[in-house]
Amino acid sequence: MRKLIGFLLVLLVLAVILDRVAVAGVQREIATQATAKYDLATPPEVTIEGIPFLTQAIAGRYEEVRVAAGRMTVSGVRLSSVDFTLYGVTAPLEDLVLRPQQVDMRAERVEGTVVVPMETINQRAPDGIKVGVAGDALNVSGEITVLGQKVPVKADLKVEIVEGGLRLVPGKVTLGGGIPVPDPERFINYRIPIGKLPYNLKLTDVRAVPEGLRISGEASDVPLRG
Repeated sequence: MRKLIGFLLVLLVLAVILDRVAVAGVQREIATQATAKYDLATPPEVTIEGIPFLTQAIAGRYEEVRVAAGRMTVSGVRLSSVDFTLYGVTAPLEDLVLRPQQVDMRAERVEGTVVVPMETINQRAPDGIKVGVAGDALNVSGEITVLGQKVPVKADLKVEIVEGGLRLVPGKVTLGGGIPVPDPERFINYRIPIGKLPYNLKLTDVRAVPEGLRISGEASDVPLRG
């Protein structure tokens, strides 16, 4: 009986070690590939959620992997708080242990959020105006040129997802004394280009937050190597 218990304990220890090797391998590979592929200044922080212990490791499938990439610049636009969650990551255990440089890693689905900081939003804004956040909306203050004269202006901004990025247009523009401006898009209308995001993320939603604009996106069947 003692020998059996000892044997089982050895198997348990080996299983735990193998599991940790697999987890570390997945985390390291995802971080390495993301750093190289997306030219990140520092490797992202990768965390496998849950306790893989045998089930996920032996199956070679990790249900939820979080990737925190921090700040990055895409197509000349500075982004902050770049975070992704990879679902259904496949990474065969045998390949991870014996052929880590060749393992075929893939995510069934990816969800992500990136924040366009207020600094970037204001850098892209037309001259003379400043964009701020009021609750869950953007507003504008400053000056615009009307009939050759600079006049104080206030406006609410709407943000739309368009091909290639974001478009910011006014919902309502009023001049110094509260005079409404017809056809306000003639005076305030600009875009923030959002290039190809990591993991082929497609934009699905955008909303104002205290830090700027939080963009959500998703993708499916995403290769994590190459």
